[in-house]
Amino acid sequence: MYGHPGLGLAVLADGMGGYAAGEVASRLAVDEIRAELESALPHLDTQSRHLTGEELKEDLRFAARRANGSILAAAKREPDYEGMGATLVIAVLTAARLFVGHLGDSRCYRFRAGRIEQLTRDHCWVDEQISAGALQIDALLDTRFKNVVTRALGIDEDVDLEVHEHATEPGDVYLLCSDGLSDMLDDAQMEQILGGTEPLAAKVDALIERANRNGGKDNVSVILLREAAPRTHWASRLVKRIQGVAGGGAGSADERGA
Repeated sequence: MYGHPGLGLAVLADGMGGYAAGEVASRLAVDEIRAELESALPHLDTQSRHLTGEELKEDLRFAARRANGSILAAAKREPDYEGMGATLVIAVLTAARLFVGHLGDSRCYRFRAGRIEQLTRDHCWVDEQISAGALQIDALLDTRFKNVVTRALGIDEDVDLEVHEHATEPGDVYLLCSDGLSDMLDDAQMEQILGGTEPLAAKVDALIERANRNGGKDNVSVILLREAAPRTHWASRLVKRIQGVAGGGAGSADERGA
């Protein structure tokens, strides 16, 4: 899990393949994507008004391919890591736009005007069968199929990161999370917490605490980003310079423009 306020970047990976291997896969994913995007994103500060978005989308896809290659290579070198992988969600918040790339069942939500909306669609067998109208009721109730993901890092040589672009509004809050949160909280519970007046960090803690109180059957990973009020271009550059465009680290909350 990683957030960089200066770049409006957040990366969340949820490991698969046992605790040790899953931890390795998620760390490799975050490290590779962080390194790639930290060098690719700074140009957006001066060019964002002229970009169509396709360049940034390809940056996200390339970063995911690099992470996928690193996970596969590590699994080949170390027998204990065989079969490891990670689901993934990446968010990049630029001027008036949010870019989201994802694989598997890690999600991105938008909280706007008191209502929450899921922006990503899970890459899992159940959801895809429902969309195709091919799922039997018995299969829907069978817990063996509930968390079978169809896309993730480390599954195959080729990785198809799904990327979408969304218009933002001042005050939007974006929630990135693993299934450890989304399996335990419904939309109403998320809305109740996100609608409070507490700082983002306190809301992260409250989301994790509620998930654990509801049963907490899996690790819970959460990142929150907020779209700030519009800035003039020179002011945005000044704040970024004060905060520092390098550095940053893993954190539970990431507030853009705070």
